[in-house]
Amino acid sequence: MSVGRSVGIDVGGTKCLGVVLTDDGTVVTEDRRPTPRGPGSLPALIETLAELAESLGPYDHLGVGVPGLVTRSGVLRAAPNLDGVAEFDVAGLLGERMGHPVQVDNDATGAALAEWRFGAGRGATDMVLVTLGTGIGGGLVAGGQLQRGNHGFTGEYGHMVVDPDGPPCPCGRRGCWERYASGSGLARLAREAAVGRRVSRVLEIAGGDPEAVRGEMVQQAAREGDADSIAVIDDFGRWVALGLVNLTNALDPEMFVLGGGLAAGADLYLDPIRTWFRELIYQPELRPMPRVAFAEWGEQAGAVGAALLHTVHG
Repeated sequence: MSVGRSVGIDVGGTKCLGVVLTDDGTVVTEDRRPTPRGPGSLPALIETLAELAESLGPYDHLGVGVPGLVTRSGVLRAAPNLDGVAEFDVAGLLGERMGHPVQVDNDATGAALAEWRFGAGRGATDMVLVTLGTGIGGGLVAGGQLQRGNHGFTGEYGHMVVDPDGPPCPCGRRGCWERYASGSGLARLAREAAVGRRVSRVLEIAGGDPEAVRGEMVQQAAREGDADSIAVIDDFGRWVALGLVNLTNALDPEMFVLGGGLAAGADLYLDPIRTWFRELIYQPELRPMPRVAFAEWGEQAGAVGAALLHTVHG
């Protein structure tokens, strides 16, 4: 018997967030557990997900969003913040534990689904979600359908190389977009400015140590009206826009939705991003500009999208 509720769980580096979603897109409750880390953490993760789902029941469907490369069958092949991942069959193991099928996909793909169905991208036919957090991920809606790619790996936008001579990336390459346009990218730009003594207010907030500079310190100083910090945010906006321009040239989307932790600073970033986007895009006078909006679901986006996976997974 249907209860009109689905459970979605978003697996993060530090916590697993679960929500109960009604058929009309309302979150009625949520719960969270610490993400297991260290030796033996993968079996422990399955048990954590099961306990979280059971605490949120009853439900009709269960979906899970995990970071990294997730196959169409729900096998996690690589993950940046989970220990010892190698062909980790999340869907199979959790389904066996729960006694019913479980839908599993990339967390950012789920976030794209949430924003498209019930958020900032509602009504769009062609939408690109870009999550700006510690790194950069994303999801894609094209022709009114969520796109997952041939192997399920669509949306790894953060590893587009924008500067082949740029700083090393944890993926093993150099100059990936996320080295410049993520939260850690903003912090790196600010630290470089601090070493050059160009952001004295940020350095003051950091206690005089350039290595202690973080992105939120730049936001704080910019909101105080510090001109050097505003200049760093403008430079950051240029790097974000560069990646969006590349995606526009490849995909011609109707709109971009920007999510992740940096969405909390939308008031600071949106104008520089839009300005640099128009400056960098091919033939701006001859083409409509994609709309750029910030995500509405915040930290719940991945979990809400996971709860909706049953609607697109067939």
